[in-house]
Amino acid sequence: MGTCHPFRGGLAAYNERLALELQRQGNEVTLFTFSLQYPGFLFPGKTQYADWAAPDNLDIRVEVNSVNPLNWLKVGRKLKKLQPDIVLFKYWLPFMGPCFGTIARLAKRNKKTQVITIIDNIIPHEKRVGDRLLSNYFVKPVDGFVAMSDSVLQDLHQFDTQKPRALNPHPLFDNFGKILPRQEALQKLGLDPNFKYLLFFGFIRAYKGLDLLLEAFADKGLEQLPVKLIIAGEFYEDEKKYRDLIDQHPLKDRIILKNDFIPDHEVNQYFCACDIVVQPYKSATQSGVTQIGYFFEKPMLVTDVGGLKEIIPDKKVGYVTPVNAAKISEALNDFFTQNRAEEFQPFILAEKQKYTWDKMVDTIEQVSKEINT
Repeated sequence: MGTCHPFRGGLAAYNERLALELQRQGNEVTLFTFSLQYPGFLFPGKTQYADWAAPDNLDIRVEVNSVNPLNWLKVGRKLKKLQPDIVLFKYWLPFMGPCFGTIARLAKRNKKTQVITIIDNIIPHEKRVGDRLLSNYFVKPVDGFVAMSDSVLQDLHQFDTQKPRALNPHPLFDNFGKILPRQEALQKLGLDPNFKYLLFFGFIRAYKGLDLLLEAFADKGLEQLPVKLIIAGEFYEDEKKYRDLIDQHPLKDRIILKNDFIPDHEVNQYFCACDIVVQPYKSATQSGVTQIGYFFEKPMLVTDVGGLKEIIPDKKVGYVTPVNAAKISEALNDFFTQNRAEEFQPFILAEKQKYTWDKMVDTIEQVSKEINT
């Protein structure tokens, strides 16, 4: 249960991909998604919805209204009657706690259904009053947990210390098309092949540190190199401070700004065109962007926060830096002046093998078995 078509974004892509793997292994899967995910005034982007057709190989039911308690009762009773072996929730935000927690309580009253959750975050990046209460309400009826980073696994101890749990990193996002030759990707995007490119990808919020990257990119050493920065993603906050930084340094001629949601069929163009993916986050647990980077076999720079540093071996797959513009620019200078891409490639290919969807399914099954013991 969670986000999928008709909604767009990383959560939808994750849930749909996991459902396909569960089906591939012989499981019967039904996806319960939202009729209303967020009220419009709470959603910071341009639209929540996909403009492409639903996948025809998945059973998706548009059932859940995140703010209507009567709907929660209806969905919970429906799941209780259906008697699935497992109701699997994807939990990422305390806002969903009351909805998911109520549905979980009702679904398991049949004494057959297990409730397992895959946790992106149990403590959100952008904290609000009441977060802990809402997450605690959700956690109480859950029978078992799968955390996608060790930092989240540790955060879970603040809510529960007894129930079965396991760690399984975010699997590869392998559902955004094939790896393209660099020249083809550059041509599709209309980019000059005489430049190298670093990529900041995904929606833009304060915790993702784009301001740090812009400050780092203003470094005099990088300014002398044939390097440009691609910013590909929709602003989920006021974009003025970023545009002011671009003007202040000035960086406009060195930046390609695609201020929009990147549809699934174009994602491979951005990753295959770039030379390094940069995630200068100020806080993090894990990130789907990292797993897109791994699939497209790209070096990555991340900051030493949350789960990001857990899966990017420093100086092998890329760089792990402090949350500091000077250190980020130092790493980028090293990458481009020392031509590290070829040196990192064998390590990227080796690490890539660790993050498969069948391992995630194995972990869910392991937690399920522990619930029964």
